[in-house]
This record gives sequence, C-alpha cells and structure tokens, in this order.
Amino acid sequence: MFSNPFASVPSLSPSLACCHRGPGVATFRGFLPLAALFRRLFREGREAENAQRKKKIMKTNTNSDSRLQNRTAQRMETQLPRINFARRHRNRGLPTESLLNLIRREAPEFWELAQVVGKWVWIQFEGRQPSQITAALSEFGFHWNNRRQVWQHPCGTFTSSSNQDPRRKYRSYFPADANLV
Repeated sequence: MFSNPFASVPSLSPSLACCHRGPGVATFRGFLPLAALFRRLFREGREAENAQRKKKIMKTNTNSDSRLQNRTAQRMETQLPRINFARRHRNRGLPTESLLNLIRREAPEFWELAQVVGKWVWIQFEGRQPSQITAALSEFGFHWNNRRQVWQHPCGTFTSSSNQDPRRKYRSYFPADANLV
C-alpha cells in the first residue's frame, strides 16, 4: 500500500497537495508520482496501439471469386505421387552392381545419367525435375545432396560428409559408357 505523502504537511488538504512540490516528490491524481503516471499513460497508449495493429493484421478480406490460393491449397490441387517407403528402405541397402542392374531394367532414362563415384551412385540433372521423377528416384533409394546438387545413393556404404569432392578421391565412371565399349 502507498504511504501518505501528506503526513509531513498536515495543513494542506489533498486537493491542494497536488500542487505542493515537497522534498523531491511531485504528486498528481491519487498520490502517484509523475514518473509512474507517465509510465502508465505511455504503456497504455502502446498497448492500445498494438491492439489496433493486431486487429488490422487479423482482418482478412476473402473473395470467393478469387482464384488466388495459399501454398497449402495450391499443393492440395496437384496430388504428389506416392512413394513406396518399404521399397525405398530395401533399395537403400542394395550394393552398387545390384542397384545399377535395377536402374538399367526399370528406369533406362536414369541409366544414361548414372555415375558411379567410389561405391555410390550419383544422378545429376541440368534443371529442376518434376515430382514424378523425384518420387521415382526416392523409391530407388536416392536422396538429394543440396551441397553437390546431385541425387545420391549410398549403395549400403554410409559415410559422413566430406568437404572435398569425392570424384577426385575415388574412381568415377558412367556405367552406360562402359557397356558401349
């Protein structure tokens, strides 16, 4: 509870005490020091301003005729191809030769692009691929390496990442070119 600032000034009434400049304390309205009053005023002003800002943000004008949609709604229209994750898991453990035979038999378009780097198989495209191709690569057990911009298959040999280019460290060749000779 607040102490009475007028205890030291018995001759003044509370209405006149608001103008009294006592020993370092100026009071106003209900015995609040001016600094506390200003803090309260400015805080309330910012809270009201923030509340108005929140209201503006929360208002949405929906137009049912508009064909513009958010990203989630856009994705829902185009159904992504399904991936058989059991097959993906099985294919991740295949050795290099078995994976190359599987790709040659089931996806000849990937066979032409496949590059063997050490024991891993890499597939690299010029641009971005459609979702059907990424789903097929994923089902074969490939994963995307963002740093090298290639699809990679570990062929059962899981290693940690390296800063150097594996093509310089390990033997690298294209199996489609090797079969032509």
